[in-house]
Amino acid sequence: MELIAIVTIFLLAQAMYFAIEVGKARGKYNVKAPAISGDVMFERHYRIHQNTLEQLVIFLPSLWLFGLFVSQSIAAGLGVVFFVGRFVFRRAYLADPAGRALGFLIGLLSILICFIGVLVNTIGSLI
Repeated sequence: MELIAIVTIFLLAQAMYFAIEVGKARGKYNVKAPAISGDVMFERHYRIHQNTLEQLVIFLPSLWLFGLFVSQSIAAGLGVVFFVGRFVFRRAYLADPAGRALGFLIGLLSILICFIGVLVNTIGSLI
């Protein structure tokens, strides 16, 4: 479980980094709290962070369940893929939000593999 724990810490650090970037963008683009709209670049940073948090709520439990019921090493690998996907998403979203699909799909694929793996393994063990 150590590998999954390390990947989890990296994912949480990534979310913290995105939060810091939102704070920096808030200052750079003069968007006063509690506003969440204003300059389009601030809004992009904000949406990247929010989308990442929305994904983590789904991904982290499924990652740990996959590690418990299927494979710890594959779970850690899926965590790394998700982590990279979030940076791909960020880069594309900052350049042009319409191009964010690849990064989103990388994360979604990681989530789906975890979901399906856990369901197949746990239901299979009940049959």
